[in-house]
Amino acid sequence: MKKQGIHNAQIPNPALNGLGQLIGEWNTMGTHPAVPSKVLSGKASFQWIEGGAFLRWYAEVDEEGFPAGIAIFGSDDATGELFMLYFDERNVSRKHEVSVENNVVKWWRHTPGFSQRYTLTITDDGNTIVGKGELSKDDTTWENDLNQTYTRVQ
Repeated sequence: MKKQGIHNAQIPNPALNGLGQLIGEWNTMGTHPAVPSKVLSGKASFQWIEGGAFLRWYAEVDEEGFPAGIAIFGSDDATGELFMLYFDERNVSRKHEVSVENNVVKWWRHTPGFSQRYTLTITDDGNTIVGKGELSKDDTTWENDLNQTYTRVQ
């Protein structure tokens, strides 16, 4: 492969345009059923990588037992689908489907015994994101998981 060809591919992926609202550094505050009496602080960032061909998300919670994680968002132009590949410090690796509609970003995975879904609602002129996580151990009953409010770092 020509070296120049690599640089030619480092261009914005138009399929990811709807995720552009997430770009930036964020402080997070949230709750999790495992520690119901605690408010969990943390940080997150979303940034374009490889010239905008992909979006990278990094997140961490400042509480023992909550892993730092990283994800890469991409697309399949043949199907029009968006995906997120997630990995964290526990060696957990997952693939999520993604949708973007107006100011709402969703990702989910359906896996027997442990399905997940997460909704990010962008508010306050793009300076606040309300995140709601849920999980299901039987694909029927959904329980609260990590809920967070993201506040843009100015």
